[in-house]
Amino acid sequence: MDHVRWLAQLDEASLTNPIVVVAFTGWNDAGDAASTALRTLIETSGASALAEIDPEPFTDFATVRPHVRLDEERNRTIVWPTVGVWSASLPGSDVVLVLGPEPALRWRSFCEQITGIADRVGAPMAFTLGALLADVPHTRPTQIIGTATDSSLIERFDLERSRYEGPTGIVGVLHDAFARSGLPTASLWAAVPGYAAQLPSPRAAIALIERLCSMMGTPPPVSTLATQVADYDAKVGALISDDDDLVTYVERLEEMVDEMSNDDVPGVDDTDPEGLADEVEQFLRDHGDG
Repeated sequence: MDHVRWLAQLDEASLTNPIVVVAFTGWNDAGDAASTALRTLIETSGASALAEIDPEPFTDFATVRPHVRLDEERNRTIVWPTVGVWSASLPGSDVVLVLGPEPALRWRSFCEQITGIADRVGAPMAFTLGALLADVPHTRPTQIIGTATDSSLIERFDLERSRYEGPTGIVGVLHDAFARSGLPTASLWAAVPGYAAQLPSPRAAIALIERLCSMMGTPPPVSTLATQVADYDAKVGALISDDDDLVTYVERLEEMVDEMSNDDVPGVDDTDPEGLADEVEQFLRDHGDG
């Protein structure tokens, strides 16, 4: 952990078997859903800064640029794009939350920093959050696909066994690093409408938080995000209203989702994990060079 700067002593954090949750901005974060979900957990839990990862060895600053800030006395400060680490005690579970820009360089070394943090805090498991663009309508519940390779997690949380082969991002590399360190992990992905890619999606962020919190056994803090859904729906509606082809496309997506729905069958979820898993695989192949 040569590049981790601890901001607090672990004994001060008073963590007991904390679950590590990780999300990155950038390629893995369609509609800002994953980063918004984790940022919401940080803000609503009263999380304390625990550590940060030095961005210098891992970041292409020509792509993810630092920002200049002026204080009240007009003094200039450079704010670097840093991956931060926070700790919090939620009802039912302690957590360590990791959020920041996806690194561009030295992925294996970067993942060693995070696995080292997980080992030092004594984490029993880790979750990652992501979001992808998919052929789904914004007017239906957000589909979440949860995958894992650990059999106990698959059975415990009703996840899909990961069967993807092809190009991967930092989330895939991090899961491999966790597995090599002996830490069970699961990955949650939200499907964001491809036609609304430029709009942050509170719907997808809410779905990720609700699924994650159900797995951790803690209430989902989604009240603030819930107030943003109507505005999001209005913006997406305005986006598609002037394009007849797009309106028809969305209507067809709605029909497809409704046809797959099994709301009348007790105990059956209305999502299609296999279909969404295929969407994830296609997304990763299409964006392999990203």
